Amino acid sequence: MPDTPLDMYRRKLRSEEINALPIVRYEGEVRLVRSEGELAEALDLLAREDLLGFDTETRPSFRKGRINQPSLIQLAALDRIFLIQLAFAPFGAGLASLLSDAKIIKAGVGIGDDMRELGKLYPFEGAGVVDLGDLARSLKLPTQGLRNMAANLLGWRISKGPRCSNWSLSDLSPRQIAYAATDAWIGRELYLKMREVGLAPQ
Repeated sequence: MPDTPLDMYRRKLRSEEINALPIVRYEGEVRLVRSEGELAEALDLLAREDLLGFDTETRPSFRKGRINQPSLIQLAALDRIFLIQLAFAPFGAGLASLLSDAKIIKAGVGIGDDMRELGKLYPFEGAGVVDLGDLARSLKLPTQGLRNMAANLLGWRISKGPRCSNWSLSDLSPRQIAYAATDAWIGRELYLKMREVGLAPQ
């Protein structure tokens, strides 16, 4: 009897297997959103999507008990990715409305925590939210983190890159931009893959 998709993805890849995979990063259009006008344009385009990859980045804190506010929201649409710098385009009613729209799926890993942190900036209730890590746990998959899931389901290796860098900088580096865009893109691609093989709802 052939393996089911669930059986196939329940095998945990070894580190050397992951390291042998091709490294990928997002190569498409990335738009930095740094003003209210750019945010309004982005929201108009994003509202037409039915699936968005979602992630946030926060400047790391090295003081015990201190957690910084999110600095960046990444939203991956079909053909472009928006990186919203919250210091210039603050989180408010427009973004909250998008994240509360149940008709638009927002897919990512650890997305529930991200939504809670954003809710401290402007109260809202997220809807259409799919935490891929939680979904993987419910299916008893051995890997629930973004990078391991990308290796297991997509056969791709993602660079850890500047994960712990300063995301509150006014000018993000090309490496930060590529890293942030890739994380949101991978969330969208993982959801599509999980749906394709019957691990996520259609």
